[in-house]
Amino acid sequence: QAQLVESGGGLVQAGGSLRLSCAASGRTSNIYSMAWFRQAPGKEREFVASLARSGDNTNYADSVKGRFTISRDNAEITLYLQMNSLKPEDTAVYYCAASPAYSTTSYDAFVFWGQGTQVTVSS
Repeated sequence: QAQLVESGGGLVQAGGSLRLSCAASGRTSNIYSMAWFRQAPGKEREFVASLARSGDNTNYADSVKGRFTISRDNAEITLYLQMNSLKPEDTAVYYCAASPAYSTTSYDAFVFWGQGTQVTVSS
C-alpha cells in the first residue's frame, strides 16, 4: 500500500520558519486525507493539521492556527507543512499520515504513517 517519507526537519530558533515535506509512493489511489501529527518526548501523539485529497477542507489544531499552513503538490503526491513563528513548545517528532477516509482528523482513521522527522526549536 502507500508509503510515506517525511523530510525537512531540523533545528531552528524561536520565531523562525521551517517547511516539512511528505512524499507518498506505492498505492496512493486509496488516500483521501492526509495529515500531520507530532509527538514530544513523554507526551501523546497529537493532531497538527489535515487536508482532504481535493486540497480543500483543511483542519488545524488550535495551538498552530495562524502559524502553520498545510498544503499539497498537485503534480506529485506530496504533503507540506509550512511552519512559521515557531515556538520551543513546537519541538517534537512530526509524522505524516494518510487515511482512506475523505476528510478526517481522527487518529484512528489514519492507517498509513511515515517514519517521522525531528523538529527542534531553540529558545
